[in-house]
Amino acid sequence: MVFNGHSDILSDINLRRLKGEKNVFRNHHYENFLKSKVKSVILVIWDDFELFDNKKERAEQIIESMLEEFEEASDILNIVKKYEDFDKGFKENKINVLVGMEGLAHIGDNIDLIEKYYKDINLRHASLTWNEKNALASGISDDKSGLSKIGQKTIEKIEELGILLDVSHLNEKSFWDLAKIASRPFVASHSNARKLANVKRNLDDKQLLEIAKSGGLVGINAIGPFVNDDENNRKMDNLIDHMDYMKNLIGIEHIAFGFDFCDFLSASSVGLTDTKTDSVSVEGLSSEADISDLINRMKERGYSDKEIKLISYENYHNLLKKIMK
Repeated sequence: MVFNGHSDILSDINLRRLKGEKNVFRNHHYENFLKSKVKSVILVIWDDFELFDNKKERAEQIIESMLEEFEEASDILNIVKKYEDFDKGFKENKINVLVGMEGLAHIGDNIDLIEKYYKDINLRHASLTWNEKNALASGISDDKSGLSKIGQKTIEKIEELGILLDVSHLNEKSFWDLAKIASRPFVASHSNARKLANVKRNLDDKQLLEIAKSGGLVGINAIGPFVNDDENNRKMDNLIDHMDYMKNLIGIEHIAFGFDFCDFLSASSVGLTDTKTDSVSVEGLSSEADISDLINRMKERGYSDKEIKLISYENYHNLLKKIMK
């Protein structure tokens, strides 16, 4: 089975529901999950979208559509509040969902909202920023600023609640500021190795080693520009090259999946300009339905069944068992 550590499906759900659709997950995504046995996923509330300027209103809009969708899909989705809830989802043959937030710009400096989200919408994952600078930290669009004092308190609150802390999208200064004060493992849910694709969203060797040192994970990202600088080399094998590199550098126990499939969104809306194709993902891997093909190719490349289990789901489960309350 598969655990996907990063998905923007909530954005697709919201945009379709704004047009009057219902049961979006069931009608547009569920079959893809079944094809590759994706049993668990982190669905993120992403408040930065090209059509929406007010981040707070945007976040509230996505939350409203998310809760409506979850109610409609309660027969196929299991919302995970504590670690034991995974077993409930497995037994009932439902897809386990952790609610995440990709960026916290919408909370401003009101960190009390994190606990409110924890209680009200079962928030169990959070990153401080998307690409922007906000009251908490700076993303890759700002090279100078780091973690603010409010950002430091936010990390303390996130760890106190047992929420999974995510460093994907942080700039390097914010990353290292966070690494100095984090007391629990943290993840880069959807980032690759900068050594193989030189983009700011990827991680250099020191960052990869620091995540491993914390006991955390790096989720392999299927977005083309994060896989290779050359658009002609953005294929499944090039993605596996990142796994090979990280396996040798930080060990198999610190690698996971964080595919970031978003072919239902425009390339520009997700901050990508370096792509000429309709798909923003690597060739042959554009949705959950294609994950089984990737796993088959991993086997052909020499990955053992044990290694594939670790990357596919066991590493995430081992980590969440330690973090969640």
